[in-house]
Amino acid sequence: MTYCVGLLLDEGLVMLADTRTNAGVDYISTYSKLTVWEQPGERVIALMTAGNLSVSQNVVTMLNEGLPNGGGELVTMSSVPSMTEAARLVGRAIREVRRLDAPALNEAGIDFEVSFVLGGQIAGRTLRMFLFYSAGNFIEAGPDSPYFQVGELKYGKPILDRVVNVGTSLQEGAKCAMISMDSTIRSNISVGLPLDMLIYRRDALKIEVRSHIPADDAYFKMISEGWSAGLREAFQKIPDPVWS
Repeated sequence: MTYCVGLLLDEGLVMLADTRTNAGVDYISTYSKLTVWEQPGERVIALMTAGNLSVSQNVVTMLNEGLPNGGGELVTMSSVPSMTEAARLVGRAIREVRRLDAPALNEAGIDFEVSFVLGGQIAGRTLRMFLFYSAGNFIEAGPDSPYFQVGELKYGKPILDRVVNVGTSLQEGAKCAMISMDSTIRSNISVGLPLDMLIYRRDALKIEVRSHIPADDAYFKMISEGWSAGLREAFQKIPDPVWS
């Protein structure tokens, strides 16, 4: 399991993903779940993955190598003309990997389970973010739903629901995403550091921050300790119940 969260804000985009992958408690590995296609001044597209690692890696490989269009030419994430076409390409790649691999996975008793968050902007187009399911279908983020999660999402959701809206700044969004990640790490051993973070400012067409957050990162440690202390303090300030 993993945990990834993406925020689509008025100021731009925040994406944060853990790197832990496990096949049981005796086999825990680290793999990047964040893939980025950047051509400064022309496009910034980022994809976060959760679920079966072999499936998600095959999908990303297919997006890099390309899928044929109606004219027989290969279309990749570096050549799609819009984020709508980027989303359709991801959906096609998921369905193609399902066609190729699902029968063998089913024979081995393995579910075809994968989900993705795609966000980005192409020159002359609008910044957009999409959530994909295992069937290759997708939905789009909007003002009433400015964040998406994939993976082990339940532990990090409460802070997002209480804090995030489209007017949240990029700095506050990054901070909230890290608190959401810390809450998940504390409650689920299958999610863990290092983390990969991307911050993109709307219409910049270049990445503002791309950070790899290691296990000993001082700021993340401060956030973890400060959030725990703040919760304890808030809890203590709430009056005890009075029973009739």
